Amino acid sequence: MAMAVVRYAVGGGAVVVLVATAVWARPSATVDADLWSRVRPVIEARLVEQSRGGGYGESEPGLGARWFCRAEAVELDERDGLVRAGVSTLCMEYGVRAGDLVECGGAETPQVLRLRRETDGHYAVVSQEEPPDGAGNAEWLTAHFGRATPAVLDTAVPAAPLESAARSHFGLSADSPVTEC
Repeated sequence: MAMAVVRYAVGGGAVVVLVATAVWARPSATVDADLWSRVRPVIEARLVEQSRGGGYGESEPGLGARWFCRAEAVELDERDGLVRAGVSTLCMEYGVRAGDLVECGGAETPQVLRLRRETDGHYAVVSQEEPPDGAGNAEWLTAHFGRATPAVLDTAVPAAPLESAARSHFGLSADSPVTEC
């Protein structure tokens, strides 16, 4: 009986540690949805613009390839007309070959963008940072995202909305397959 109590105590302690870790690591649920709805299109348009000219599909004229980007808020803070947006981003290059959607490349990257509210109420990106490749990556993530890093940035931004937008853009059916470029 005593061993059973010890096992339950150890098991219970492990559950408490796991739950506490999950609560500590999860992102803030207080992302302002209204603010995010205003800055997200600006961020995603910038990502698309920056991606242009950097994909294999664009070098193949018959594909009509273009970039589609999505950002997910990890952290969002507005102070004195400046917004700090810690985001996880996914940009994918899609084209069309023989009536099928083709995926030609892409990248998922955590980034920190700062946006300024203009006098007309719209936002403009004033700075953008992303982690270095290789050495220094983990340190950058910790410095810029802190505790949210393990819980959020290791989770992939879903590609399904980008595939759907690409199918719509190219006039393909919603169930058309995605193949490699």
